[in-house]
Amino acid sequence: MMTETPVPQTDREAFIHTLTEQMDGRGPDAMLSKHAKMASAPFLFFRGSAHLFYADLAAKHVSLPEALHTLPLTCVVGDCHTANFGFMTEEGSHGDEVIFAPNDYDDACVGHAGWDILRFMVSVMLAKDHCQGIKSGKYHSEKNTTNKPTIDEDHAFLALDAFIDGYLMVIQRVHDDPATLDDAVDDIVPGTRLHKYYRKACERAAGGPDFLTKSALAKAVQMGEEGLGFRRNSEKFSPLASHYYQEVYKAFSPYMDEDVIDIVERNQAGTGSNNLKRFYFLVGPSKPHNEESFARSHIVEVKQQREAAPLAFFPNLTPVNRLNPAHLTARCQRKMQRRPDLLLDEVEWQDHHWLVRSRHHARVCISPEDIGIGNRSVEGGFVDFAQLCGESLALAHARGDRRSVSFEHRVLKTLADCRDELIDTATAYANQVIQDHESWLTMLKGDSKKGN
Repeated sequence: MMTETPVPQTDREAFIHTLTEQMDGRGPDAMLSKHAKMASAPFLFFRGSAHLFYADLAAKHVSLPEALHTLPLTCVVGDCHTANFGFMTEEGSHGDEVIFAPNDYDDACVGHAGWDILRFMVSVMLAKDHCQGIKSGKYHSEKNTTNKPTIDEDHAFLALDAFIDGYLMVIQRVHDDPATLDDAVDDIVPGTRLHKYYRKACERAAGGPDFLTKSALAKAVQMGEEGLGFRRNSEKFSPLASHYYQEVYKAFSPYMDEDVIDIVERNQAGTGSNNLKRFYFLVGPSKPHNEESFARSHIVEVKQQREAAPLAFFPNLTPVNRLNPAHLTARCQRKMQRRPDLLLDEVEWQDHHWLVRSRHHARVCISPEDIGIGNRSVEGGFVDFAQLCGESLALAHARGDRRSVSFEHRVLKTLADCRDELIDTATAYANQVIQDHESWLTMLKGDSKKGN
């Protein structure tokens, strides 16, 4: 629950400013891409400030229901919110089966399942605020929302209930039959709000009708006179100088599963990352290149990995969390996914830890306006989405222990009784995030004036 005596706003701003300096290496800075994204709306501020959520938990500015601390520790997503669930092909770019699941494990660690549960519930309330803000013109969206109905507070509360119901339903099923840990959320009913996005992912998977034009591979790669390569003159990619290319190739090529065709640096990816380098490797058959070799190619991301957000504030929960950041991410992702990426490894290079993972050919993310605006959203789509998130999160958490049902047993004993307290806490903290976003705008303006 939230503290009964809120932190004074001046102290709150100082608290946020100090945390930002610690986590991003500088205070709020309007010229920093990450900080500019966070200024766009409270939902995006929440996405970019996972460290603040855990700092508030550690400082008791917000608290989990005490009963949830009795759950066995498990692998958690860490940065759990509505936009970190979506459709993807299993096994990275090596599989073609499309499922709905958590899709970002950069802040994964061993921790309290309640962290993910509460953080997701806060994001539901912020998604509602985001959609209403887009409708009123307060927040910007590139999607056409004119004359479309928008979810309201009643929809948000129904979604919170559906999320918990979905989570508990799966936990009960796994408790009764542990073999169901091999289930996945892959049955999206035609005509429902999410079916369009499910179909889009299926069509972009290898062998689908849009694979050659709209898959992640097709959008990033082109066929030139010298064969396949990453697209040039793209804001997303920067070519590497020849000597640097050779250094990167030497360090990471042993972790690839076929020939390296091209390497670029990925620019400005993610909302939560700051000053973390990413390289994209195009991997596949060597020349000559044609449509067949294109279909066999895939992209591998090599990302400099930072410490998971919870661990700066909860460093001593378990020895497992002392693993280097890339190793910990890979370990947790392998446990939480039914069929993990076939290319998932970690490397130490230039005094940093790097995560190596294949990029999904079909990865369809879901933004708040995708499931919060429109007739199908207000007629049950938003609530259905929350339930599916609960189901897929429960599977991810339950896979942390495949030798017993101790986790499931404790969840069934405690979570339902915590429902009202979780909803009240999530609602109050979402309001705090909205206030923090206003403070963030003020801090960015102050920084801008200093710069002048």
